[in-house]
Amino acid sequence: MKEENINYQKIILNTVATVGLIGIAVVAPNILQVIKQLSPKKKKWVNERYYLNRSVEKLLEKGYLKKTRKKNNEFLELTKEGEEIINRYKLGDLEIKKSKKWDKKWRVVIFDISEKKKSLRDLLRFNLNRLGFVKLQNSVWVFPYECEELIYLLKTNFFVDSDVLYMEVNRIENEKWLKEIFGLK
Repeated sequence: MKEENINYQKIILNTVATVGLIGIAVVAPNILQVIKQLSPKKKKWVNERYYLNRSVEKLLEKGYLKKTRKKNNEFLELTKEGEEIINRYKLGDLEIKKSKKWDKKWRVVIFDISEKKKSLRDLLRFNLNRLGFVKLQNSVWVFPYECEELIYLLKTNFFVDSDVLYMEVNRIENEKWLKEIFGLK
């Protein structure tokens, strides 16, 4: 049986974000504890410290973390870029709560994001798809349940406020196929 891949970088960034400054000497024991809780069935923990150190090095190289010195101690601190990555991880954990009864309104998200922001456009499409939206056209996505706050969060986290529009509509032409996809009556 193949072991689950552990996202060391995500764990490190979340730990530093939660604690604020974290002493470099403290990083390994605390994060190894988190990793062991996430994957308790794993038998070998020999290489974990190596992977952890490599992940910290990569995060420093990418500019998501920086080292700061206070007195004789070295600490890891989250950078602005690191905070942006944390926000994207948080978005990955979001879900839309579906009501038991449909209010007969469609939530439509449309966007016109320039080619200069192609990666953000693709990230928005990926997240809409992951959240359960159905694509009507490349830049038009639909969902049957309330999600305005979540769309607002996506817009602000991706810095595309003015490029994305959220609408509630009563009817979509030829909507029968959408109702079937979402299991609605």
